[in-house]
Amino acid sequence: MCKNSQDIICSNAGTCHCGRCKCDNSDGSGLVYGKFCECDDRECIDDETEEICGGHGKCYCGNCYCKAGWHGDKCEFQCDITPWESKRRCTSPDGKICSNRGTCVCGECTCHDVDPTGDWGDIHGDTCECDERDCRAVYDRYSDDFCSGHGQCNCGRCDCKAGWYGKKCEHPQSCALSAEESIRKCQGSSDLPCSGRGKCECGKCTCYPPGDRRVYGKTCECDDRRCEDLDGVVCGGHGTCSCGRCVCERGWFGKLCQHPRKCNMTEEQSKNLCESADGILCSGKGSCHCGKCICSAEEWYISGEFCDCDDRDCDKHDGLICTGNGICSCGNCECWDGWNGNACEIWLGSEYP
Repeated sequence: MCKNSQDIICSNAGTCHCGRCKCDNSDGSGLVYGKFCECDDRECIDDETEEICGGHGKCYCGNCYCKAGWHGDKCEFQCDITPWESKRRCTSPDGKICSNRGTCVCGECTCHDVDPTGDWGDIHGDTCECDERDCRAVYDRYSDDFCSGHGQCNCGRCDCKAGWYGKKCEHPQSCALSAEESIRKCQGSSDLPCSGRGKCECGKCTCYPPGDRRVYGKTCECDDRRCEDLDGVVCGGHGTCSCGRCVCERGWFGKLCQHPRKCNMTEEQSKNLCESADGILCSGKGSCHCGKCICSAEEWYISGEFCDCDDRDCDKHDGLICTGNGICSCGNCECWDGWNGNACEIWLGSEYP
């Protein structure tokens, strides 16, 4: 009656008397306890401070559970960011911490892997938002039966091959067109079917995100999100958007109508505001107007406050920078709502396009 699951009497941390374990607490600390003396809270004592969990957490059965802002086996390390910032970084698009599939430590999620051997992760993503198990008809860890064999698993959702549909690409689709004819009809003047912003089905494009009226056109060629800045303001408030391009009001110019034609400062004052840290005007890749840099139109990839960013550094997917689902901001993709991934290639909305 005193043997634990490994058949060890009182976990070698006590003595057995009449079928019950009496744990060894000769020092009176009471740190060894449990039905089989299996819990030893001495494991939680910090060697340097001699405090339980370094004074920054609580111990349960020999394991430290740290307060917000602390981590480590004995809560000995403090995060270099605030608890609020840590929580913000770990919050998934659906508002859950690590998608309820992981643990947040100092702003980084450690995803719970369903395989105890830790071979590879079915659950992944910056906030554990991707669960590949959702792509399988019957979950079998060692099976390659993703999307019924008729599609690719993309962050737990199936991207079906031409001729198949369904949540797991389980249904064949009847279409009079061949796959090549269908794609050709969806391409139009673009290099990619549906301009890389939609799904081609039997020669017709379904633009995504679903229900977003800013993406439209026969081949999804119009994307009015391109008229918005990072704060969501359309054409800087000084113009209207037409098929993804800003038509500026009188007195304003620029890709997002962000520059006034009139300037109330001297040329010297203007140039002082356009100099980067190295003293070069607009990094030598643009012109200065009213204290702001206007980057060279010929070099489309140059951007940034001082034209110091190269948008070619942004990740691509299917040949498109930020997959066409975000804005390249100084070499990093800033994804629009519902999208995630280094190249904004992962759709996280409730309805998969």
